[in-house]
Amino acid sequence: MQQGHPKSENDPVFDAVITPHRSLSARGLFWLMAFLVFVTTAISIPFYLMGAWPVVGFLGLDLLLIYAAFRYHNATARAYERIVLSKIELMFRSVSWRGKVRERRFNPAWVRLERKEHPEFGTEKLELVQGKSRVEIASQLGREERGEFAAHFQSALSVAKRG
Repeated sequence: MQQGHPKSENDPVFDAVITPHRSLSARGLFWLMAFLVFVTTAISIPFYLMGAWPVVGFLGLDLLLIYAAFRYHNATARAYERIVLSKIELMFRSVSWRGKVRERRFNPAWVRLERKEHPEFGTEKLELVQGKSRVEIASQLGREERGEFAAHFQSALSVAKRG
């Protein structure tokens, strides 16, 4: 997140890229799958020796499904949102994990940030609103991070509105 006072009207007052959090790296996935292969093999051997060899196939299928689920989960990490605010324009760009781009542009003088708050859990939803147009932003952040983002963005939006 970059915030500051612009030198010209086109310079950004606020520039943020929001990406989904992923706690398991590619290396972590490798070690997790290696551990699961070891455990599955250890479980499969007794079943195979008892003549229940179909169990081995089902355990292998489980491994394959777990791996596919983690690959999909990591692929969705390519999604991101970018918000660039200058004195003359607010640009919101959302890129899905498949590369589909959705872009909206607003006039900072007329746009407002709406927050949906929960008393116990914090900021649940942030929306940019201009007239009848509404766009949800920062949905990939946790509730606490979303609240911090909203505070920074709101102060930058007030700077942009003052011109």
